[in-house]
Amino acid sequence: MFNLIKKDLIIQKSQLFLFIPVIVFFAIFGGHLSPAVIFLAASTYIPMNGYIYDERVESNIFLNSLPYTRKEIVAAKYIGGIVYMIISMGIAGIILYLFNYSYIIKDIAIAAGLFFAFAAIAFPLFYILKPGYIGTAVLIGFIFLVVVMPPIIRFLGKHLTAITEFFTSLSTTTLYLTGSVIAIGLYLISWLFSQFIYQRKAF
Repeated sequence: MFNLIKKDLIIQKSQLFLFIPVIVFFAIFGGHLSPAVIFLAASTYIPMNGYIYDERVESNIFLNSLPYTRKEIVAAKYIGGIVYMIISMGIAGIILYLFNYSYIIKDIAIAAGLFFAFAAIAFPLFYILKPGYIGTAVLIGFIFLVVVMPPIIRFLGKHLTAITEFFTSLSTTTLYLTGSVIAIGLYLISWLFSQFIYQRKAF
C-alpha cells in the first residue's frame, strides 16, 4: 500500500515544482487572504492532482491488474490524502514563516478541518462521475467552499441568532473538538462510501 501512496508523489514530479512557487506567490501577494485558505489550497494540491491524473490516464485499469485489492487502492488514496495534507501544510507553514506572513495554529486547524470536509465530498466523485467531468466538479466545489460558503455562513450567523448564540456560548476548545470530530467523521464515512462504490465499479 505504501507504493500506492508514493505513486501520487512520483507521477506529479513536474507539477510539484509549481507547488512551492504558488505558495510563495500567496505569501507575497495574498496578504488579503486568510492563512487558512492558503493552507487549504496547499493541502489539497497533491491529493487532487493525483486523482485528476488517475482520471486522465485511466490508471484504475492498470491498478486493478496489480496485486492490490480494491479496498487497498481506496485506502491508499485516503491515507495518502492525510499524509500529503500534513506534509503540504508543513511546507506551506515554513514558506509563510520565511516571508513573514503571520498565521497561528488556529489557521492550520481550520484548514485541516476544511480539507477533511472538502475531501469527504470530492474523493467519492472520482468513483462516481464519468471521466472528463471530475476536474470541473472538484474545481467548482473548491471555489464554492472557499468563496461562496463564508458569506453564506456569515449571513446565517447574522439572521439565525439562536444558532449564533448557541455557538458563542460554547468554549473555543469545545468548538474545535466538535468541528474536528465532525470533519474526521465525514472523512471516514466518505472512505467507506468510496470503498463501497469502487468495489462495484466495472473497468
